[in-house]
Amino acid sequence: MKIALDPYMFRSTPLAELPGLVAEMGYEYIELSPREDFIPFFRHPRVDTAGIRAFKKSLDGAGVQESSLLPLFRWSGPDEDERQAAVRYWHRAIDIAAELGVTVMNSEFNGRPENPAISEAQFWKSLDELLPHFERAGVHLALEPHPDDFIEDGIAAINMIKGINSPFVSFLYCAPHTFHQGGNMAEIMRAAGPLLTQLHVADCFDHRASSGLRYITNPPGNSVRVHQHLDIGQGEVPWNTFFSTLGELRFDGIMTVCVFAWEDRARDSSLHNLAEIKRQTASWSHLS
Repeated sequence: MKIALDPYMFRSTPLAELPGLVAEMGYEYIELSPREDFIPFFRHPRVDTAGIRAFKKSLDGAGVQESSLLPLFRWSGPDEDERQAAVRYWHRAIDIAAELGVTVMNSEFNGRPENPAISEAQFWKSLDELLPHFERAGVHLALEPHPDDFIEDGIAAINMIKGINSPFVSFLYCAPHTFHQGGNMAEIMRAAGPLLTQLHVADCFDHRASSGLRYITNPPGNSVRVHQHLDIGQGEVPWNTFFSTLGELRFDGIMTVCVFAWEDRARDSSLHNLAEIKRQTASWSHLS
């Protein structure tokens, strides 16, 4: 299993210094999420060939591997011009992954939950254009249902991925989104089975508690999706269920720490979560 760090809390650190920082904290893998100097949120990648080579050199020098690359684009949105732009951005991002030697990318379904039919049609249109590129490049795509996507439910996302019917597309379970994708963690993981290839690890609170009034936003009944990305043990994700179910399934994919809540103690947070993952997975016989 690959335990990776999403270094988003260290985004002010120069790109070339990230691998060394990750290595100092005991991680062997890095998942690079959106950065303004690499692949920014929802816009065309900024990095050039020289930058890719320099980053690869710094990875090699630190003895760190890039487990996965996480771009976010509006490839399922209802606006067709925006969708076409997102597809162009995706093509460049796939090329970047291939130049880095990265064989896994992960992302979100995107789209709009209030307009799921149009969003799904846009998603399929984009996928028809992009899937051949993923296959040619030898890059696998792990998809997650994200709060405020056109698919938020875990089982629905798995069924959609099964419908894609490609060995290059699999499922990512994001622990801090547990309560937005149904709350039925073990059921979702078991339903995914071998399609479950990647995990995002962070804690959160159950927004549905107290009759849905734990987080009060105005106006009442608005569609905001509240959740957190906290350290393991700081929220209400059932971690015993999480790790025991993964052990039962003999999970051996990518497990990425993606905590965003503690920039003031980012290093301590990263160290804590790595230690906790190692403690929780120490008894997994298939990893020994």
